[in-house]
Amino acid sequence: MIYTLCFYLFAIVTVFSGIMVISSRNPVHSVLYLILAFFNSAGLFVLLGAEFVAMILVIVYVGAVAVLFMFVVMMLDIDYSEMRKGFQKYLPIGALIGLVLLAELVLVGMGWSLQGPVTTDPATAIPALDQMTNTEALGSLIYTKYIFLFQMAGLILLVAMIGAIVLTHRKRPGVKKQNINEQVMRRRGDAYDIVKVKPGQGLG
Repeated sequence: MIYTLCFYLFAIVTVFSGIMVISSRNPVHSVLYLILAFFNSAGLFVLLGAEFVAMILVIVYVGAVAVLFMFVVMMLDIDYSEMRKGFQKYLPIGALIGLVLLAELVLVGMGWSLQGPVTTDPATAIPALDQMTNTEALGSLIYTKYIFLFQMAGLILLVAMIGAIVLTHRKRPGVKKQNINEQVMRRRGDAYDIVKVKPGQGLG
């Protein structure tokens, strides 16, 4: 009974938070609702027995991604009038994409309900909870069967990070940049000049 109540509570709050993320006019409020959705999603994962995924969701998404979103949104000077104009301009395209996604979800749900019970593959069966914890099960699958996919995902993220750094450090005219090499190689003698001034001469 308590399990069912907790599930419906987390699920309702998650759905409500997701709706408020896209419907709030204030971007800061949208980020706060996103954080609330992350917390309730973590609660759902705990109810499913995936405590490792729940902790990763809280630590990574709430502790890093959502906080980064908050800082970016608060630092940006957003013109709400221009944003509303853009919303009205792209509303038909957004509605069309939303209908397509809704149709795909309905088709997936209908196919799932028509297939009946899901048969488990004995080669990839999940071990019993009393034999292995959730973290150990994820680690054994990631670093054995899915090791190459895991390494490929890491390489893709590395390439994306290098691309972001290259795009950020493009040379543009009129933009002052910090030269780390010159700062590190600078010596104390290069920082100042000793000028001996005779009485009454002044600086020329």
